[in-house]
Amino acid sequence: MIDLNGINALTLIFTALLVFAIAYRFYGIFIANKVLRLNSKITTPAVEFADGQDYVKTDKKVLFGHHFAAIAAAGPLVGPVLAAQFGYLPGALWILIGCVLGGGVHDMVVLFASVRHKGVSLATIASKEISKPIGTITGIAVLFILILTLAGLALACISAMHEAPWSLFTIIATMPIAIIMGLIIRYRKNAVNFASILGGVLLIAAIISGDYLMKIPVLASMFSWDINTISISIAVYGFLASVLPIWFLLVPRDYLSTYLKIGTILMLTIGIIFVAPTIQMPALTSFIHGGGPIIGGPVLPFIFIVIACGAISGFHAIIATGTTPKMLGDEREILFVGYGAMLVEGFVALMALIAACTLMPGDYFAINTPVEAYQDFLAAYPALHAVDLQHFSDQIGLDLHGRTGGAVSLAVGMAHIFNNVPFMDNVMAYWYNFAIMFEAVFILTAIDAGTRVGRFFLQEMLGSAIPAFKDKNWWPGIIICSAIFTLAWGYLVYTGSVSSIWPLFGISNQLLAACGLIVCTTMLIRMNRKRYALCSAIPGVFMAGITFWAGYLQITDLYVPNGQYLLASLAGIAMLLMAIVFIGTFIRWYSLFKNKELKVDIYGEKVKELVDR
Repeated sequence: MIDLNGINALTLIFTALLVFAIAYRFYGIFIANKVLRLNSKITTPAVEFADGQDYVKTDKKVLFGHHFAAIAAAGPLVGPVLAAQFGYLPGALWILIGCVLGGGVHDMVVLFASVRHKGVSLATIASKEISKPIGTITGIAVLFILILTLAGLALACISAMHEAPWSLFTIIATMPIAIIMGLIIRYRKNAVNFASILGGVLLIAAIISGDYLMKIPVLASMFSWDINTISISIAVYGFLASVLPIWFLLVPRDYLSTYLKIGTILMLTIGIIFVAPTIQMPALTSFIHGGGPIIGGPVLPFIFIVIACGAISGFHAIIATGTTPKMLGDEREILFVGYGAMLVEGFVALMALIAACTLMPGDYFAINTPVEAYQDFLAAYPALHAVDLQHFSDQIGLDLHGRTGGAVSLAVGMAHIFNNVPFMDNVMAYWYNFAIMFEAVFILTAIDAGTRVGRFFLQEMLGSAIPAFKDKNWWPGIIICSAIFTLAWGYLVYTGSVSSIWPLFGISNQLLAACGLIVCTTMLIRMNRKRYALCSAIPGVFMAGITFWAGYLQITDLYVPNGQYLLASLAGIAMLLMAIVFIGTFIRWYSLFKNKELKVDIYGEKVKELVDR
């Protein structure tokens, strides 16, 4: 019998690279050619409706950067870290399998559906492919989920930037750098490479100078913002990013942030190659049956909920039917942008899991267990006592005990690996602060894109009653919808009333992922793709079932017994809305399967029914 405990981290890295390379080369291309039948001759919305504001044909490398930055929020970092409670094996398997067969397919299929429907939202796609009532319910559910998601992400970002002036300085510096890049790319022909190099140099300069500048007391105090100031600033940034032309701030900033994100992951990979650390966390822990200090439920079904982004995520459907389809210049690029970015995010998730699992198990649980519950935990599991945590606290200059949520344990794990790289010792505090900044950048780039997509949703929904709102260039509509949506999640962040709704993120996010797959499978069935539609139908139905299971357990075993009736109600509303959508969709599937008559659509393909683009 193979002993999976105590394996080298390099084994997981090389396994992931091999799996992802094979998946892209074979399964990704299969989805592109056989399932979706991507066609370069079809005019994309970015070209057909080019307006210089939202519909902007974008270089595929820049678009990849924007899409990856937008979809890769806190999920691929925090989720795998929290899931390490079960051991490294469940998380690693779900990341590899889920990313290849679920997440990558989801992102491609949803992006394809939006491109073929003029770059519209998932709710509008549901209205056209299923029915208007189902589309309306889908829109309400998506807005509900998106507001909760952005509020939770913003709180995580605030936690990362609070009392971290160097990180805050660098994040603010990315904004003028991005504007410079956006202007160069927009008004200088074939200047993507030049703008990329310039942006990378300025970003490195900002990171290095920030470390030195924040040692000056006056400057450090200027960037030592309190929680309320950061809360307001994030909301203001989200509003501006949602109303300004997409090429001016949002896309170049996301593209710039991708340098930092992928660069840091590459640095972490190189660091692991040099250090070759052993995975200290067992393959499976005793908490797989439930009762853990971080996740109370059992590994099944909660592993599929805790690790969302990095395996499969409904938030990706919001981006893939929001900003990205309005910038895609060639339909064939869906493979590179959709499937490629998902695989990169899966690798990020695996690296986060490795960083957490290279810590001693006792240190990991000491960081992630609330202080008030730690003594009881230690009494029940004396073998899981802290080993190196006090040394880490002394090196970093912070008390790391009870810093729950996953972000701190990830930062400590990354700093621990970097600190063991040759010639990099005794700089653990530097690496810790760098890791915190890295996490904040990941989160913030999802907030700006998510806010812009929320504006799109509101414009489409209000446009049903007031036609002027459907005009994406009508500035009163842009300002009003952006303001309403930003205030919705910004208020929740400012009042702090959503700090306890983070557990809802996993349930609602995975329900949305199932919705994206199931709704867009309807389009494939209508387009007479026959058995190929199973590629999206199977993961969609699986995610729906597993998420309803987890939601039921969360309500009955966690929320209701603890008197958290508001959370139980919110979870129940999300599940009820999605159940209605799923039932309506399955009825539509049945009617399509019964239809044997074929018609020719505007693309010259034989389909079961014709629908309005």
